[in-house]
Amino acid sequence: MSLRLQINLIIATLLGLFASLLIGLQIDNTRRGVHEEVLAANVVASQLLSRVNFVYGSGGLEGMTEFLTRVGRIRANEISLYDDQNTLLYRSPPPTYKIGRDAPQWYTNLVSSPLAPKEIALPRGRMVLQADPSRATLDGWDDLRPMIWIVLASLVLANLLVYALIGRVLKPLSLLVRGLGKVAQGVYDTRLPALSGHEGRQISTAFNSMAQSVQDTAAARQEAQAATLALAENRELTQIIQTRIEAERGSIARELHDEMGQQVTAIKSIGLAIARKAEGHDDMIAQSAHLVMNCADKIYEGVHRLISKLRPLALDRFGLKDALQDMVDDWRLLHTDVNLHLTTSGDLEGLDEEVTTAVYRIVQEAVNNCLRHARASRIDVKVHATIDFLQLEVLDNGHGVLEKFLAPGHYGVLGIKERAQALEGVFELESVEPTGIRVGVKLPITRKTVGKSF
Repeated sequence: MSLRLQINLIIATLLGLFASLLIGLQIDNTRRGVHEEVLAANVVASQLLSRVNFVYGSGGLEGMTEFLTRVGRIRANEISLYDDQNTLLYRSPPPTYKIGRDAPQWYTNLVSSPLAPKEIALPRGRMVLQADPSRATLDGWDDLRPMIWIVLASLVLANLLVYALIGRVLKPLSLLVRGLGKVAQGVYDTRLPALSGHEGRQISTAFNSMAQSVQDTAAARQEAQAATLALAENRELTQIIQTRIEAERGSIARELHDEMGQQVTAIKSIGLAIARKAEGHDDMIAQSAHLVMNCADKIYEGVHRLISKLRPLALDRFGLKDALQDMVDDWRLLHTDVNLHLTTSGDLEGLDEEVTTAVYRIVQEAVNNCLRHARASRIDVKVHATIDFLQLEVLDNGHGVLEKFLAPGHYGVLGIKERAQALEGVFELESVEPTGIRVGVKLPITRKTVGKSF
């Protein structure tokens, strides 16, 4: 049911109650008037007839009958004359006023209250006086009927007028509903025209402001979705690039290990052979041969360090746990003043290569930051694997400032964050009390599926 119809029904109900009140008041006035008129006529007739004993004295019942016949009908009363045998001798003639017509019975019951008949005793008979309110009731009904039609016509016309006026008043609401429907359908550029009236102007202004806000929000949401999609694509691209870089690093590391290692070993072997042949014959050649051997050893050490930076071969050959332990051992040899502690737990075997590489590089970058910038005396590295996640934590007791790590130009922390987010992980960087910084990473993990042979 529409608001317009609801309001119209409410007003129609109120008008109907008002019309019913008017009709009720009219009926009540008529009831009082009929009662007063009939009662007064009955009293007058009773007083008149009680004074006619002389008529009976001169003519008896016949004379009384003749007298009543001459008097005829007394208004609003009916007279009956009976002898001592209860035989009806006379009854008043029917009323001639509005003859043949009577008010409806329901109306008669509303406006008339019957009076008890009055009986006047005679020596050889009796006379009965009965009040008759039918004509007065009919007058009241004739007065009420035009009023009912006028009230009904007024009620209908008033309702039609109210319906039309309500439709005009509620026109801004219909425009508002249509506008809201368009906004709900996604037409965010919908605007309302300037509506008439103070409230109408407020409605149009408020709706247009709301629609503008919705349009701006939708545009911002689209931009955010586009930015999220672009970010996801960038992270995917970053992961692809990092994977290819790691692959190239691994390939270069293997080439250096295989080719350069063989060449350096060959140089050292040739130098050793020359030194042995030159011993006791030519000290200069022997010394040069030993110098070549020393240079070969230094080249081998440099290549070994370069290989470990490019791609830790232990990560491919022995797994994440041993690779991390090997890297920590190297740091301990280089930084004897720092207490490095590694803790691993859970199943670290069979992890996806991207995860193992990311964990290794994150630990490498985080510990290097501690060694270079934090001036820490203790660094704790914890790696814990569950069924679905791998949690990594690097905690130091140094004097690093968190704001400096987050400032532009510090690509180490940014690289750690990008590696974590590229694998849909969570990155955390926070200060700890009393001093130090904690780097935390949580990565979802998948394990390699190893085929079984039967």
